[in-house]
Amino acid sequence: MRWALVKVCLAVTAMVVVAFAVPLGLVIKEMARDRAFSRAEREAAAIAPALSITTDREQLERVVASAGSDDGMAVHIPADGAGAAALDLGRQRASDEDIATVRKLGRASTTGAPGGSTLLQPTALSSGEVAVVEVYVPESEVSNGVATAWAVLAGVGVLLVVGSVAVADRLGVRMVRPARRLVESAHELGEGQLGARVPEKGPKELRLAAVAFNAMADQVVQLLANERELAADLSHRLRTPLTVLRLNAASLGDGPAAEQTRAAVEQLEREVDTIIRTAREAKPRTAAAGPGAGCDAAEVVRERMAFWSALAEDEGRKWRVAGVERPVRIPVARADLAAALDALLGNVFRHTAEGTAFAVDVHNGEDAVIVLVSDAGPGIADPKAAMARGRGSGSDGSTGLGLDIVRRLAESTGGDVRIGSSVLGGTEVRIWIQSNGAGARDGGAAGRKGHRGASVRRRKLTRALSARGQSRVSS
Repeated sequence: MRWALVKVCLAVTAMVVVAFAVPLGLVIKEMARDRAFSRAEREAAAIAPALSITTDREQLERVVASAGSDDGMAVHIPADGAGAAALDLGRQRASDEDIATVRKLGRASTTGAPGGSTLLQPTALSSGEVAVVEVYVPESEVSNGVATAWAVLAGVGVLLVVGSVAVADRLGVRMVRPARRLVESAHELGEGQLGARVPEKGPKELRLAAVAFNAMADQVVQLLANERELAADLSHRLRTPLTVLRLNAASLGDGPAAEQTRAAVEQLEREVDTIIRTAREAKPRTAAAGPGAGCDAAEVVRERMAFWSALAEDEGRKWRVAGVERPVRIPVARADLAAALDALLGNVFRHTAEGTAFAVDVHNGEDAVIVLVSDAGPGIADPKAAMARGRGSGSDGSTGLGLDIVRRLAESTGGDVRIGSSVLGGTEVRIWIQSNGAGARDGGAAGRKGHRGASVRRRKLTRALSARGQSRVSS
């Protein structure tokens, strides 16, 4: 906007300067020419009284010398009928034809000459003949002062253009600066800095935009505060049924099933406490991990598979886990990865029949980690709809948030989630996690270049995993 305003002002001022300066320069040139020829006419007129009295050479030479233009003036007197010979005084620059024409027509005329022009002025003699006074006007006299006047006009035009550009630039800054602050505050608010506000300064329209933005930001803060309080209140209501579950679990006695039930109740209590604490402190549950943060994906997968394996044995499900023999570091909090795995494995148990096999594979790539959760169930008819937040399957206990939790986990690192067909014949959920988190934070051309490189490596990893899965099924 700023440079556009400067360009418009520059163009308009330049056109105005040209429209006025060019005609004015031509007028100045014409005035200088008129001034030079007016002087020549006055000099020629000063000779006319002497010619009307006498045609004596000596007297005329004195008159011409007194006029101060003896070198630039010439007098041409024709021969008369009394036998007086023709007389030419001074240096002749005009042609004989031009002189004869002026004498015949009886009116003044100008004609070109080497280095300038000549004024031919006819004057009547006492004998009845017509003499011609020739006054030479050099080109330097015709253009005297024109170059200086044009230089002054050019300087004034340049000053006008520079001044208009400076004024337009200041006006542009006055308009652009509030707009830039509005953009910066919008980016800050989008990045989660809820305290971002815009100073209500600048032109009227931008002040109104700043007022509307600040009101919107205040409304967003209020809505988020209300949602946090609602989440905390709803989570707090779970404490009563959790207490009952904990008491009932304590009365189950000993045994693997009882221990697992008590461990699940304790984990549920911790999750509820985490939700309440996070909601009260207004901190996101999944944040970008810093250097050295995260967890061991292999360890978390082993732990959650140990939990779900007991239920799998009760339902007669065959299960397999691979790729967890070595540590696999990812920039994701341990609780977040565990919640995502529980959501996927819970979907397997909830939406497939008893006895349906499932598998979890972990593949550690160069700069990414892929976690595959596959099953031998009926599959998902509409994967795109399944990824939409809040679109559950319609069955009891389905909220439609499980896959959305997984998606947000992957996208927080710059990865994504894909749903397809597994080698087991059912659904395969592929979680792509950037192990360095660069995809979520980097921008610009470098970020796009890295993203294209990551896409190529992703396809290679996908083909490798598919080939590995096919070989395991065939074996």
